[in-house]
Amino acid sequence: MRKSFLRNQQGLALAEFAIILPVLLTLIFYGAELANYALTRQRVSQLALQVADNASRIGVQEVLRNRPITEAQINDLFVGASLQGGNMDIKNKGKVILSGLTVNKGGGQWIQWQRCYGKMVFASHYGNQGDGSSGTAVKGMGPPNGKVTATSTGPVIFVELAVIYQPLISTLWSPSATISEIASFAVRDDRDTSGIGIQNDEKAPVSVCS
Repeated sequence: MRKSFLRNQQGLALAEFAIILPVLLTLIFYGAELANYALTRQRVSQLALQVADNASRIGVQEVLRNRPITEAQINDLFVGASLQGGNMDIKNKGKVILSGLTVNKGGGQWIQWQRCYGKMVFASHYGNQGDGSSGTAVKGMGPPNGKVTATSTGPVIFVELAVIYQPLISTLWSPSATISEIASFAVRDDRDTSGIGIQNDEKAPVSVCS
């Protein structure tokens, strides 16, 4: 009787499946979270590029002087970025830092202006407005091995975009709770960089970086 019981393998496959099921579910959930994270990161990167590209094109068409930009245009740009971001909710769960990099009087790099959008607490990793204006050493914006620089004939738009990652399951399964990307574009037209670099004849709200 005991030997017959020991030879009985009914239910063995079910027991093995019950043992391996938690491991299998863990791998499935982890893979799904990684895929969602990678897709979100790609969307953030593409949006940063789009914002930088759009910012490099804006400006008021002028005949007698270089093309100026306005606070109202920058605000419209941010609204557009929020709409393009869709369910990433850039306004409430993200931050866009838009910087105008130009050349100072001494020929060095100067972050002439900086504007921000979004409620997320996120500071620029690559400089703040005014850096380089009075002899401060600024070699450009970006990581040490990939800095972008303005030229004497044209400024550069530099964008930092960060969002709070919205997980499928939990941020414990994702590489990071925050996703940030950078992008830059050379300004397309001859831009007016006199004064503070941005006009505000319309008295529009200024999207300052707090």
